[in-house]
Amino acid sequence: MGTFNLNTDKNASTLNVKVGGTFSTEDAELFIADYNRAIGAFDPKQYEIILDCTELNVSSPDVLPMLEQCFILYKNSGFKNVVFTIKRNPILKMQLSRVARTTQLQHYEIREV
Repeated sequence: MGTFNLNTDKNASTLNVKVGGTFSTEDAELFIADYNRAIGAFDPKQYEIILDCTELNVSSPDVLPMLEQCFILYKNSGFKNVVFTIKRNPILKMQLSRVARTTQLQHYEIREV
């Protein structure tokens, strides 16, 4: 089961997103709906999005299209930067990097903790 929490920090100009577990298509759809509500309250071009993925599992092939849609949302929203924070997990890092390249997400970084 996938979990997520979105929190806007107007003082730091960041959208902090915590995601965890294994997302199903339904979880991803709920996330996208909440994400769209959250970014309606500010101008993403003035913000950085920080995604805490330290508790996120590698996505299965059937959910990858939804993950790609999320990356496209981040790109189209126009965030100054997209930061993924992960635990040392070469497979997850490779998957996130591949999806970023596939979706042509340019302003991103993956931080390992």
